[in-house]
Amino acid sequence: MNTSAPESAYGFEELWQRFESWLIRNAPEDHRALRPGASSVEISNLERGIGFSVNGDLKLLLSQHNGVTPRRSSMQAGAFLLGYSLLDTHGILEWQQNIAVMAREAVGDGYEEEVIGRIAHEQWVPFAQSLNGDLLFVDHRSDHYGDVGEISFGAPEYLWLWPGMRLMLHDLCDSVERASRLPTLRRRPSVHEGRMLEWVTG
Repeated sequence: MNTSAPESAYGFEELWQRFESWLIRNAPEDHRALRPGASSVEISNLERGIGFSVNGDLKLLLSQHNGVTPRRSSMQAGAFLLGYSLLDTHGILEWQQNIAVMAREAVGDGYEEEVIGRIAHEQWVPFAQSLNGDLLFVDHRSDHYGDVGEISFGAPEYLWLWPGMRLMLHDLCDSVERASRLPTLRRRPSVHEGRMLEWVTG
């Protein structure tokens, strides 16, 4: 866990602007891939669809940018978030419902212990997707509220990454600005062809 500072010390919108400003200067195609913010109606429809209120920082992110232009190959920009592309409200709802169905079916089929809270949960809300289908999500369970995790399909359990989106953004900002490895992951930033941010192992 990153305990460099309490999450409340950072304002989400300030951190996002800091990260986006870096993209403008250093990875312009990634910045151009960002879509305009979601409307209040789109966010309300998302919450109605999943059946509960979306984490406040995720809601702020959606109000800033409703995902990115969909990528068709790894050479297209937009996967600046650890190799993941931000989902729009429709994509978030679709993936949340897929995961919720997986969780309910596991209970019905008697595989609850192998699935619930390990590879799926109804209160996990995906917000970014890689080309191979892996997901980043925000946990909405009361005892893990706000945690950021990674679902890698085929892995036996999800990977915990950060105790909140603000600390995630704080670490990402520090990493790209200092060209240093992330404290929680063995990944470091690399700008490809002066146009898009990649995260390489090492």
